[in-house]
Formats: sequence, structure tokens, C-alpha cells
Amino acid sequence: MTAALTTAQLTQEHRPTLDQALEAIRTRAYWSPHPEHPKAYGGESEGGRRSLSVAEGQAAFEALRGERFELDQPGTDGWAGSEVSPFGAEMGMEYPHPDIEVLLPAMRAGMPAWRDAGPETRALVCLEILARIGARSHEFAQAVMHTSGQAYMMAFQAGGPHAQDRGLEAVAYAFAEQTRTPGAADWSKPQGKRDPLRLRKTFTAVPRGIALLIGCNTFPTWNGYPGLFASLATGNPVLVKPHPQAVLPLALTVQVAREVLKEAGFSPDLVALAAERPDEGIAKVLAVRPEIRVIDYTGSTAFGDWLETHARQAQVFTEKAGVNTVVIDSTDDYRGMLANLAFSLSLYSGQMCTTPQNLLIPRDGITTDAGLKTYDEVVADLAAAVDGLLGDDARAAALLGAIVGPRVQERLEAAPGLGAVALASRSVAHPEFPDATVRTPLMVKADGARKFWEGADADAPYLSECFGPVSFAVAVDSTEDAVALLRRTTRDKGAMTVGAYTTSPEAERLIEEACLEECAQLSLNLTGGVYVNQTAAFSDFHGSGGNPSANATLCDGAFVAGRFRMIEVRRPAE
Repeated sequence: MTAALTTAQLTQEHRPTLDQALEAIRTRAYWSPHPEHPKAYGGESEGGRRSLSVAEGQAAFEALRGERFELDQPGTDGWAGSEVSPFGAEMGMEYPHPDIEVLLPAMRAGMPAWRDAGPETRALVCLEILARIGARSHEFAQAVMHTSGQAYMMAFQAGGPHAQDRGLEAVAYAFAEQTRTPGAADWSKPQGKRDPLRLRKTFTAVPRGIALLIGCNTFPTWNGYPGLFASLATGNPVLVKPHPQAVLPLALTVQVAREVLKEAGFSPDLVALAAERPDEGIAKVLAVRPEIRVIDYTGSTAFGDWLETHARQAQVFTEKAGVNTVVIDSTDDYRGMLANLAFSLSLYSGQMCTTPQNLLIPRDGITTDAGLKTYDEVVADLAAAVDGLLGDDARAAALLGAIVGPRVQERLEAAPGLGAVALASRSVAHPEFPDATVRTPLMVKADGARKFWEGADADAPYLSECFGPVSFAVAVDSTEDAVALLRRTTRDKGAMTVGAYTTSPEAERLIEEACLEECAQLSLNLTGGVYVNQTAAFSDFHGSGGNPSANATLCDGAFVAGRFRMIEVRRPAE
């Protein structure tokens, strides 16, 4: 295969970016090569790469609707597609359905050349894939918006530049771990008066095998890119199995990856798509195939647990459900705290794995810069802050997006039966998409007395995840009890995020110690433009891998190291 992309070209364009990414994961400082402002796109960049404008991205998306998405991958035995936009529009795309008996051998056939290319070449090819995706960020934003229900700005930022950052971060970790060991070494052991023993040793990062990426509905690229690029950069082919309602963003990704791999002289079948027919359950079939040696999954706890139990031939990375908690002890910026929490509860209608669910508030109240505030006052003031934030329908729609699917809607409709409603949910008319289901958050009051949760069979609703725009204002007897409840839910159910507000060094110490012991990522006293549900690539760790919500972290060395093995060959030195 003749390469149109040479190693020299890839090195010249992308090696500086790789070096900056390596420095960023070392220092944890802010850095991103992907602009997050929409106006940065459209036209030609300094490097000569042209990017799509907002209008061009929308036109590219519209051209895909109602068409078959051709990928020219082997083993296509038919077509599948059932996506419906949460904003009400039929998508109408069909995607290649795989004959896995044909596709999997074709994917394996490309492995030797990809392995022998080495860590640097693989990393640079991955960066070229990301660069081409980046140039089409507005097209990807439309795809993410109309499959996930995210509002456009969030779909653009989280589904575009921020997802690309996470992919690049995974590549940087993969490169760092693979190059920790030298490619070759001369070994000499003294033998006294005799000649020393001499060996020439070579070390090769060997991929485990085909990686299976099982995509999610809500963040198909943001959650999908770390695993995809970690596997590809460590030499593994990647079979992408999207959520049936969010195929397009990952199908576009596969299309770009296959194009770049072919141009770089490698088999395009190193990346392939596995779209499924309704109720086919192809993920379960693929997950236990002997060829599948790595699995990345984001979704329900039930299926994540199934994968960890049954896919024993594979290294399985899961992000599942959790009960995210905010401990409210005290604050010196009451208005700032309320505004920050209101935004966190509202963003994308609470359909984020990092959205707060349980707000633990002492029933005797909290001290603030505005005086003592009782539990009822805190709850009422927070409800008012949410209402104020979402009072204008156009502003609300831009922040809330659309409800992603019927299960979220069902949980929201059932939530008033879980307790006294402190903040009722209302429907919002979307100014552009009248068929979209847009709902504001709902908050329920709950009693957090120990007698309701410390028993083995306690069934308080706030002890389990209620995914979507539902939160619980839980009255606790003290901050110490709040920390005990935090420990309980994190240990039993997991937590992707924990937030806390306190002016007390002692309370801060208790909360921090609980999060260290239960392995939960903690945000303290956020009152400005940083929110507990947001994490920054190259600096923040998403998930910890140390509690039931996830068995891995995005991203760290452990996230990539299990995807390859270092194999040594020894020869007598010449």
C-alpha cells in the first residue's frame, strides 16, 4: 500500500502537538490545541488545514440525512439504522451491519504492520485523525446534538474540541507508557577473568488484540474517544459499536480514521463500525468473542457488571452509574453557591454522569455571608435560583437541551411520588424544534436521618442513581452525618463527582478524608465559572477507578498500560 501521508509530514505537523500534550499531562496546567469558540472555525488555518463553518457543518449534516453511510469495510451483510433526533426529526441514515466472521479476521490482518510501526508513528497517525475530525467540528456538533439531545453549544464544545482533547490526552498517555522502556538495549554482565556475557535485547509494545468500543447515547464522542484512541495508539484495531440512537458521531469518526489509516499506508480495517439492528444485542455477542481483548464501555451498571463478569478474555474498562453528592456545610458566598449549583443541576437536563443528585444539608441550617439559613430556606433559595436561571424559554432551551429518551422522561414523571416537591419541573417550548421534549429540573425533599439509610435493607430513593433532571435535597442531622451518608453512597453505589461547600477547616478535613478513602473526585467551594460536572482534559481526572461508578480513570497510565504488553527478544551480541 502506497502512503500518501509520509512519516516526515506527520512528524512535521504533529510532533510539536504531541510534545505539548506530554508536557500538559506532566504539569496538569491548562492547555488545549482545539479552540472551543465556534467562530474559530471556517476557512483555512495557519497550517493550511481548512475547517468547516457553522453553516457548512450544518449543510454537511443535512446531506447525510436519509442516506446510506458507506464505509467500504469488509463483511457488510446488510444495513441498520433507527436514530430519531431528540429534537423531533427523523434521521433516516443506514449504516453497514457487520458479518463478524468476515470483519474480525480482516481487522486482525492489519495488526502486524500497525504494531511494527511503533509508538511514535501510531501516535502521529492518531493526531492526524483528530486534526481532521477537528476541522469538521461543526458537522460533528450537529451529529452529537441530534443524537444526544445536547443543545448546540454544548454539542459543539463537549462533542467537538473537548472530546478531541480527551482523545489526544489518551494518545499522550499511550505514548508515554509505551516509550518508558527503550526499544533496544545492550546488556553486559561481568564474569571476572572470563569474557563478559553480552546480549542484545529488543523490546516491542505488543497490542492485546481487537478492542471493542461500546458507545453511549449521551456523550458518544466525549466518552468514546479516550478508549478508541488509547487502543489505537497502543496498536490495537478498534471495532466501534455505537448506541443504536447515537450512531452518526461515531460513524463519522470511523470514516475519518479509515481514510487517514489508508493514506498513511496501513489497513483501514484497523477501525471499523458495528451498527446493530433493533433489539439485536450485538454487544453481548461481540464482548465474549475470543478475538476481543479490550473493551471500553459507558452506560448502565447492569450491563457494565455483566461485561466485567463474563468478558473474561478481555481487559474491560467501564464507566457506570453513581450517586453524585454535594455536602453543604457553610459558605462565605451564598449567592455564588446557589448560582453554581443551579447551573450544575440544569446543564443538559441533568443527563450527565457528573451531575449532582444528592444535596446534603443540615436540618438546623448553615452559616453564610448572608446570615444563618435554615434547611427550608436553602432549598427554597436554590429552587428560586434554578427558576431564575431558566425563566426565559430561549435561554432555558440553550442550557437544557432535550430529554434524550423515554426512560429519562419516565423517571422524571415518577419523581413527584418520591417525596415533597421543592422544585417542580415544567415543560419548555423550544424556539427552533417544537417537537423536542425540554424539561426543567425537579427537586425532591428527603429525610436523611440515619434510621432511613444505615440499615442493610434501606430503600430511600436517594440511595440509588436517578439519572436525569431529578435531585434530592436531603436533610441530615449534622455535617458529620452528611459525611457518613456520602461515604455510604460512594462505597455502595459509587460517585463520579463529589462537591462540598464549607468555611470550616475541620469539616473540609472530614470531607476530603472521606473522598480520599472512598476514591471520589472532590470539588470544594465552587462559586464561579467552574462547575462540578465539568472536567478539563490534561488536568482533571474523570472518575477514579476506585469506587463502583467506574473501574478506570480518564485518563491515566493505568487506562492505557493494560492495552499492550512489552515483549522482549534476546540475542547474543555481535
